[in-house]
This record gives sequence, C-alpha cells and structure tokens, in this order.
Amino acid sequence: MFSVTPIPAFSDNYIWLLKLPNSRKVAVVDPGDAAPVIRYLNDNNFELDVILITHHHYDHTDGVKELTDRYQVPVYGPHNSPFSGITHFLKEGEKLDIWGQQLTIKEIPGHTLDHISYFINGEQPQLFCGDTLFLAGCGRLFEGTPKQMLAAMTHFQSLPDNTEVYCTHEYSLANLAFAEAVEPENTDVKDAINLCSKLRNSDRPTLPTTIAQEKRINPFMRSDQVSVITAAQKFTHQTQLDQEAVFAAIREWKNQF
Repeated sequence: MFSVTPIPAFSDNYIWLLKLPNSRKVAVVDPGDAAPVIRYLNDNNFELDVILITHHHYDHTDGVKELTDRYQVPVYGPHNSPFSGITHFLKEGEKLDIWGQQLTIKEIPGHTLDHISYFINGEQPQLFCGDTLFLAGCGRLFEGTPKQMLAAMTHFQSLPDNTEVYCTHEYSLANLAFAEAVEPENTDVKDAINLCSKLRNSDRPTLPTTIAQEKRINPFMRSDQVSVITAAQKFTHQTQLDQEAVFAAIREWKNQF
C-alpha cells in the first residue's frame, strides 16, 4: 500500500501524494494547482514520478502543465477525457503498475462522463475516487445520469469494507448535515458529525473515510434502505419509487439543500 499525504489546494481540495516507504519518488492525484505540489516536493526532497487524473475538471487538472513542464513525467487519465494533458490513456478494467503496486481502473461516469477511479487491493485497500464518492456524499451530476451514479455507488459497495476512500474535497460536514436531514435517527451520522467537527476544529482532514463507514452514513449508498426511501417519498410526494428514483430524488434534494 501507499503512504498517502494530503496537499491542500484552493479552499477545499486535496491533492493526494502517494509514495512507498524508503523511496523519494512520489505520485500525485488530481493536481489542480502546481504551486503547493512544488512546495511540498522541495520541502521534502521528493521526486515527482507520476501524475494520476480522475476527470477533466479544472480544479483537478490545472496544475498539470506546469508540473509536466518542470518534471517531464507521465500523466495517466481516462481515455475519453476532454482534458488534453493526458499522455497515457486508461480504460475500464485495466491495471496500472506504479512501483510494483497494481491499480485497477474503474470507469464511473456520473459527475462527468470521463470519470475513473483507481483501486489498490491488498491488506489495506485504497481507493482514489475523485469527485464521485465523498464522505457522506457523492458528486453533482454535471454530465451523467442518476442511473450512472447509482451504478458507481453500487460498485463501491462491493469493495472491501476496510478500503480507505480518498476523495478530493473537504465537503464532509456539509454532506453530513444533509445526511442527518435524510436520516435524522441515524446515530452513525451523528457520531460522524462529532468526529469530523473535532477534526476540522483542529484543522485536520476528515479523510480518508472507509467503505464500511459510507455504508452506514452515506444516503447515496443507502438508497435501498427504508429510512432513505421514506425520506425520498416525502421529498417527491410520491409513494412508488424504485431505487434509481430514490437516488435521483435524494440527489436533487441535496442540490437544493
């Protein structure tokens, strides 16, 4: 497994830095801004070796050109991305080897149509999922459909419970406030709010989360649960909703929240 360090960027982004023990080589995931990456590399005498991209949005890609101009490193990303800075294209089910670690590529359209995730299996699984799965939330549907995003959530549910989830925004408290509105009796949500509040008050990241925790607190991974179905029915004033309709209703509710 990689050791993973968050490099804060903008107001609420994390650029994830990956390395193996006793190595100076590092990879970064979704460098929307080059400056904090360069500072971190210089401060720690690290060598940038790989850039990984999950999707094309500017806050995940705008730092790529400056970094590649400076370090001449490969940029891996989705094969169907409109972002022009990718040098090595990745498709569903492919394996990417980074320093002997195998990363499995999963296409997870919804937030954008070009979105992918990187999954490392092993004793401590790790998932780099961009803006698709958040702590207690999921990404807005800018390009995709509720059906696509629900498929992504279903896929994430199939991953090992102890998988560490590294998403790229510090949205946790806002997401948890919505999760509590959807499931006001969910004590796991209340516990997560308490923990995340303490972390943020100490200026510490709330991430990574885990798949196990998301199954307990994330309404977008709980659209088959009676409490979430009931909340969706109240929001839509409809009683007959399949799981996709429940998911779509909860997503629309979050858009307005």
